[in-house]
Amino acid sequence: FLSNFFAGKKPLSASALLCDLCANQIPLFAVSLLCGGEAWCCAMIEITELRDSAQKAFPRDALCPSRDSSWTQIADLGWLMIDLPEAQGGLGLGSAATAVILFEQGRVLASAPMIPALIGLQIIAACPALPDQQGWLERICGGDYVPLQLLPIQLAAGKDGALTGTISGLFEADMARHIIVGTADRYLLIPTNAPGVAVAERPVWDESRRLFDVTLSNYLPDPALALANGEAAKAVHDRVSPLAQLALAADALGGANAIFEMTVDYLKMRKQFDRPLAMFQALKHRAADLKVKLASAEALLWARAGQDDVTPTQMGAMKALAVQTYVDVAEEAIQLHGGIGLTQEHPCHRFLKRAMLNRMLCGGVDHWDEVAGRDVLTR
Repeated sequence: FLSNFFAGKKPLSASALLCDLCANQIPLFAVSLLCGGEAWCCAMIEITELRDSAQKAFPRDALCPSRDSSWTQIADLGWLMIDLPEAQGGLGLGSAATAVILFEQGRVLASAPMIPALIGLQIIAACPALPDQQGWLERICGGDYVPLQLLPIQLAAGKDGALTGTISGLFEADMARHIIVGTADRYLLIPTNAPGVAVAERPVWDESRRLFDVTLSNYLPDPALALANGEAAKAVHDRVSPLAQLALAADALGGANAIFEMTVDYLKMRKQFDRPLAMFQALKHRAADLKVKLASAEALLWARAGQDDVTPTQMGAMKALAVQTYVDVAEEAIQLHGGIGLTQEHPCHRFLKRAMLNRMLCGGVDHWDEVAGRDVLTR
């Protein structure tokens, strides 16, 4: 099996091999013997241990765990520093390790805002001009929450540089003492308790997370909290955009797998005409179609997670496929559950609501489909 798997493949990096391992479930000992290197084995064991740790921290039978206790656990386990380079005090395990943890969190509809925290951390890491950059990194890795907004914004600047406007798409902003605001030409840190800054929760359909708006009224930015401007801001965006897309895709496909497995279990248990629903051919075909969608989207997720030279457009297209797959699986799961799937008491609706919100974050499906299409046409 291993000979067939590796036949015709170009040499794989460690992260790419780990992602193929995740997608194909190849036994660790077999890959270790084939590769013949202690470093390979150690890296793969680290990924497997991370997955096991995530499953223990977020048991699959406990949906929507407490935000505050989950956040404390995430910080204590060191998960915030997983993708941070070792030179900056992180673990340097790469984006594949991050995807593994977020995949498991997506399965349980985790409410802790790990995705915006990881993005914020990478932005700070990419801005060496920030005074006391290392101190910021250490505090964030220790549990300080400094998120980036995940929806587009428009801010008006006055003649004196004061900013006015609304920053939408900030998850769990009541936890944050600072937020990162990113526009097309600048990134800056804003204290949430500064004059001219107001934080208000926005009601959303997704009950697994809380979304906030931050309103600026003639807020005068602190020059010491400026992160990047102009071309430097574009470089920061290009660095963190692939991580944001990968993180959302991992969360989406984790949730899609969970609701799909829940649906298959229900079809096996629920009987009609003295036969399990899983024995009806029409329902088998619908479940099989969902599995095909899931398998293709997940294969692309792990392939992209293992690539070092992936572009923001490629990651965006991958995320678009993942979140649309999540929506499709969740909608079909409700239908396959029948009447009980439409009730407030059943968890089906929680997955659909999270899927619909993920679909809009960091660029919608239509946006990335168009960007990816134009990119193909220009080649």
